[in-house]
Amino acid sequence: MARMHSRKKGKSSSTRPISKKKQNWLSYTSQEIEQIIIKLAKENSPSEIGLILRDEYGIPDTRLILNKKITKFLEEKKLLNGLPEDLTNLIRKQIAITKHLEKHRKDQPTKRGLILTESKIKRLIKYYKKTDKLPKDWKFDAKKARLFIE
Repeated sequence: MARMHSRKKGKSSSTRPISKKKQNWLSYTSQEIEQIIIKLAKENSPSEIGLILRDEYGIPDTRLILNKKITKFLEEKKLLNGLPEDLTNLIRKQIAITKHLEKHRKDQPTKRGLILTESKIKRLIKYYKKTDKLPKDWKFDAKKARLFIE
């Protein structure tokens, strides 16, 4: 599938584990992994938790052990933030681009990047309202975006 705005095909360098069963060399139990996830959830996002589990603890896939994704597990334990992670990252990107444009007003490629980023944000908001992950009356204001993140 092509990229959203450039229509180029990208390459993902991430590969999933081949087998869909628990590895026999894995020494962690599901309760230990749950405790690690709860500990890491206080200062990390779900994707960062997955990277830390993979790199530092040697856990290739939590879904095989817990039978649910990290975000589902955090949602059940009520440890997730109000906004979804991908929307938060796009809002952070929009804030950074806006700060850049305050200093460099004539930077045309960055202005286009801001337009594309804001269109992605609007598209995601529409999707999350349909799937009831955001309230129907929730609105995004680019000027107040810093308040959403902090």
